[in-house]
Formats: sequence, structure tokens, C-alpha cells
Amino acid sequence: MKPEVDNILQTTAVQLMTQIAPELPPGYTQNSTGLMGILLGFCAQEYENGAEIRASENAEMRNLLAELVASVEDVRLGVKLAAVMGERDASLKISDLNYSNAELKKLLIEVQTHLETRHDERAKLARREIWAVLKASAKKRLVMLPGM
Repeated sequence: MKPEVDNILQTTAVQLMTQIAPELPPGYTQNSTGLMGILLGFCAQEYENGAEIRASENAEMRNLLAELVASVEDVRLGVKLAAVMGERDASLKISDLNYSNAELKKLLIEVQTHLETRHDERAKLARREIWAVLKASAKKRLVMLPGM
């Protein structure tokens, strides 16, 4: 059996929080050790889900941006949107996915800012769609405390 990284991190986290931290004298070191355990638990969750979350977020943002082209009246912004339509993530490395994610979010913010200047129904609907994607993204990235 080959132990997976998320299992190693989770096991280490539990050991730090339940066995090591309680044996330390109360104070900074005990609190820091407990905090390290919690952070390792978060790392375990991220290891398991990080690439999938980012890849799906990136795909959702690209799909949304493609839909929003029709709602954007600014030609320069429309050109930017058209440019990302055929793009793909460079790889499934977290760093590559994070880079794409950040660039897509910048563009989404630019579109949102453009749409905030308009009050027509198409702009209102587009803003709702943007918020729905951002809300779904935040929900996917929610990390759970151990035992919850």
C-alpha cells in the first residue's frame, strides 16, 4: 500500500492536535502546534480537491465569459473576451490553474465593472450570472474543520 499525501497530512494533523499539542505546556507552543494541525488538515483537503476545483472554476468562468460577450458593449473588452474563449489551462499543476484562475477573475471583474455602469435588463441578468458563479466558487473552496 502506498500512502497518499492527503492521508499522511490528515494523520499528521490528527496526531498533532490530539496527542502532541495536549502534552505541551499551555501557551504559545501548544497553541501553535494545534494551529499547525488544523492547517495540515486544510492542506489535506486542498490536496484532494484543489486541481478539480480550479479546473472546474476556470471552465465555468470561460463559459460565462463566452456568454457575456453579447452583453458587453465595449469593443476593447469584447476583444479580450473573444481571446479567452478558445483558451485552455496550460496543465493541471496548481500553479498553472491558479494563474489561469487569477487572469479569468481579473477579466470577470472588468466585465462586472462594465456592467455596473448599465441598468438595462441584459446587464442586470449578466451581473446575477456573475454573482452566481462567484458564489458557487466560494462554496466549492469552503474548507471544513476536522470532525465537522
